[in-house]
Amino acid sequence: MRFTLRQLDYFVAAGETGSITLASGRLHISPPAISGAIAHLERELGVQLFLRHHAQGLSLTPAGQRLLVQAKLVLHEAGGLYDLASDITGTVGGVLTIGCMVTVAPMVLPELCHHFTARHPDAEIRPEEGDQKSLIEGLRSGRIELALTYDLDLASDILFEGLAELPPYALLAEDHNLVAEPILTLETLAQHRMILLDLPQSRDYFLALFRDQGLTPLIGGSSTHQEVLRTMVANNYGYALANARPRSAVALDGRKLVTRKLDGTHRALKIGLARSAQLKPTRLIEAFSHHCRSEISDHAIPGMAPPL
Repeated sequence: MRFTLRQLDYFVAAGETGSITLASGRLHISPPAISGAIAHLERELGVQLFLRHHAQGLSLTPAGQRLLVQAKLVLHEAGGLYDLASDITGTVGGVLTIGCMVTVAPMVLPELCHHFTARHPDAEIRPEEGDQKSLIEGLRSGRIELALTYDLDLASDILFEGLAELPPYALLAEDHNLVAEPILTLETLAQHRMILLDLPQSRDYFLALFRDQGLTPLIGGSSTHQEVLRTMVANNYGYALANARPRSAVALDGRKLVTRKLDGTHRALKIGLARSAQLKPTRLIEAFSHHCRSEISDHAIPGMAPPL
């Protein structure tokens, strides 16, 4: 056999993303390395695996589609060798693809994963950020083995273990006219412009907080990017609601932000671990899950300020 598991890994990433650039971002290696692996496999196997579309990425040929299925099986079986080695040596190793809610990933993943790999140097964590919909799709397809996310729109084929509760809070500019209030009601907020986090499931969650009290928020703007939303709020476009709380109270443009508790009882989001019910957890998955249980609680979450 004159190709490597790494080359198969690169091929699978390109096949699943339909893009050399996206595959490169997922694996954190250079685009030429992806292209070179694909070219080597095509030469070695004597088949064309992709159709190249100018400015539109890649699409799998019929041969490429068949190889993608087999390559994923080979990589899965090869991953079992790490479990065997772990049983023999008592170490934890291998590659684990972790999905994470895009609003949480910049805060939590770096510290959480660094602590894990410091304890288990033979393990490699590959992070993949996305909204809730894309994370669930990734778990079902096997692209993601484990996801750190919220208890939003989870079907019976997804197993979820909650680790901490994150109640909603209000985010304001330091010169917003409500900043003098230590606690805010949704009824008061509904009279002011709201900047909405416009992500699947997240959007519905925040709107439902108002709907459950017979209120309709005044949407003054929206963004799918958490940092854009925070900067809009800091520039007094309006307030926002959020659950995850960064340690920094400053937007990316340097303007200050203020957080306020919400009066009353509102549904808190649970942050926790999700995986496909069809996936048998490996020793690496179990080790990382145990690590998350020890690091994440209602009192402390890596990279985040404590919940309000």
